[in-house]
Amino acid sequence: MGSNESKPTKDDENVKKIRKPKPWKHCEPITRAQLAKIRDEFWDTAPCNGGRKAEIWDALRAAAEAELILAQAIIDIAGVIVQNDDLTICYDERGAKYELPKYVLSEPINLIKDN
Repeated sequence: MGSNESKPTKDDENVKKIRKPKPWKHCEPITRAQLAKIRDEFWDTAPCNGGRKAEIWDALRAAAEAELILAQAIIDIAGVIVQNDDLTICYDERGAKYELPKYVLSEPINLIKDN
């Protein structure tokens, strides 16, 4: 009958509190300007992967760019269902999956300061 694993729902008793991703390292040192460019490219193309742009992708971007307390409020209001508490995998109420790379959620440990 399939896997015992099921998608989380808003009715789950243990609604996850979001957090920043664990420290991570980009494949090569990267500047803040380069990071901003790849983030913009991701957000520009992400809605093409499915899901709802206005409601969910925009909420995920706002949450990714906000402090944790505000990000939690944005996620809750938008009805986003968090599978991974670092926001790398989320669902909307219709069951569409949203995957966010760590580079849109936090800075790498090998970030180079721009001159």
